[in-house]
Amino acid sequence: MPKQHSMPEQLFKIRHSLAHIMAQAVTERYPDARPTIGPPIDNGFYYDFAVAQPFTPEDLQAFEKRMKEIIKKNVVFERREVSADEARRLFAGNPFKLELIEGLVSGAGDDMGDEEKPAGSSSPSSPQSSVISIYTHDAFTDLCRGPHVASTKEIHPEAFKLTASSGAYWRGDERKPMLQRIYGVAFETQEELDAYLKMLEEAEKRDHRRLGKELDLFHIDAVVGPGLVLWHPKGALVKHLAEEFCKREHLANGYQLVSTPHVGRAELWQTSQHLSFYKENMYASMEMDDTDYYVKPMNCPFHIMIYNTAIRSYRDLPIRYAEWGTVYRFERAGVLHGLMRVRGFTQDDAHIFCSPAQMPEEIDRTLKFCLHILRSFGFDQFNAYLATRPEKAVGDPAQWEDATEALRQALLRANLPYELDEGGGAFYGPKIDLKIRDAIGREWQCSTIQFDFNLSQRFDLSFINEKGERERPYMIHRALLGSMERFMGVLIEHYSGAFPAWLAPVQAMLIPIADRHIEYCQQVAGRLREAGLRVEIDDSSERMQNKIRKAQGQKIPYMLVAGDKERDAGAVAVRLRTGEDLKAMPVEQFIARVQPIIAEHKTDL
Repeated sequence: MPKQHSMPEQLFKIRHSLAHIMAQAVTERYPDARPTIGPPIDNGFYYDFAVAQPFTPEDLQAFEKRMKEIIKKNVVFERREVSADEARRLFAGNPFKLELIEGLVSGAGDDMGDEEKPAGSSSPSSPQSSVISIYTHDAFTDLCRGPHVASTKEIHPEAFKLTASSGAYWRGDERKPMLQRIYGVAFETQEELDAYLKMLEEAEKRDHRRLGKELDLFHIDAVVGPGLVLWHPKGALVKHLAEEFCKREHLANGYQLVSTPHVGRAELWQTSQHLSFYKENMYASMEMDDTDYYVKPMNCPFHIMIYNTAIRSYRDLPIRYAEWGTVYRFERAGVLHGLMRVRGFTQDDAHIFCSPAQMPEEIDRTLKFCLHILRSFGFDQFNAYLATRPEKAVGDPAQWEDATEALRQALLRANLPYELDEGGGAFYGPKIDLKIRDAIGREWQCSTIQFDFNLSQRFDLSFINEKGERERPYMIHRALLGSMERFMGVLIEHYSGAFPAWLAPVQAMLIPIADRHIEYCQQVAGRLREAGLRVEIDDSSERMQNKIRKAQGQKIPYMLVAGDKERDAGAVAVRLRTGEDLKAMPVEQFIARVQPIIAEHKTDL
């Protein structure tokens, strides 16, 4: 049976309660601070405060100390319901809480600070009710729908830690006031916390932003603009190699490559409804020939226009279009993060148009293909999520049921455990999300297989079926690696910059012991390049050991040292970037060793 996609309820309660306890500690130290929203999140919690000055590391230490004191008092969390008027009196002077209250009263939303609810939980307050719930513990009361622990004896005082503070806009809107956000991590046991903190230390060592600079892969320049990546030769080569491999595999698996413009007329985006539902994430229009054009945030409308250039028969289906198309989305400055969240990125988009009868086989085929590609990059741990129909959705419910069941059966046939994200599908169709686990256990979103019952109607897609009748095809969106920029960031951190030999921008560094060996190294380099290897020669005046350390620092898989003995024997002394010394071997033997490693995309050397 699938698991419900949600945080375990007890952990949710612990993290939610810690957010409130932190708010108490902050307001005790800074009575003028105005608490706003404090939800539990993956691995912990945060709370946003309106304060005059940013918090300092010393503040965080003081807050954490006070939180432990509160926890050890075994204080009780008490819930009660109040009228809207009483809630206004309780939170008078805090405009942020008053805004939340008005939203609850008007039915505009029920956001009382919960980012996600635990399995089986429900909001204790109806957004259209005049009754609002609050929680009190010790000397602190907060507007909240809960749930919380019964008392702080359920919280281990050494199983949480405050980790950072940063600026954050109220409700994520840069037009609204800047707040100060404090992040914390929390678990049920100290051992779990210690393991997580150790993982964070390792993650810092693997930070793709630092490695990107050290390995000369990319940079983001303030003059060019935030969220816009400048790929350096080595980084661009790795990205090219990854894309080239994927394109070959797509062609071998029945996809057709297409290429589409970077801009499109407003009419296109009106039909696709991007201007209705996605405009805030699109760049401003530009006027040409008395018509507004928009830079594309997605590739799908263009693929649809290609499909619609001809009358399609059932004999033509399925049609699978794939594109590595660069798209642009106006992500808010506060969420930009290296390669992981950018404003311009290449998306490995594919759109499949098939008949209803072909749909189950296409889902099987697509899921199998996704797993094949991800495994080729060295990932072998996957978490799958099946997102089902939300309350507000377009399309025939029977189509939804068929599509969701096809996704479910494909997961079962692939023997892939999955979690159920009930109601988590987009309004236009159910989906499978595939997430990979990296070398230190972190989860990253990659592949998505998404049905779309909206665009096929909006663009009036059709094919002629076996009866000679016009029928609407199923349309399936499929991103495999997703954003190539983000996937590159994941690759860098997964391998800590030490790419498999097939992806390494420089696969071998030839190191002459003395100047008289440079000519021999040039001859060897020529032979290796003929064999398809990417080779450089370090002909600097540095000592051999320094050259080896430098090559290891650049994560180059093979260091090939050549002196008199190697030159006379037509050999090279092979060292791996791991420090292992393979001793001298003939050049042809080295080539025979590494070619299968590269051709078969092996991760070892």
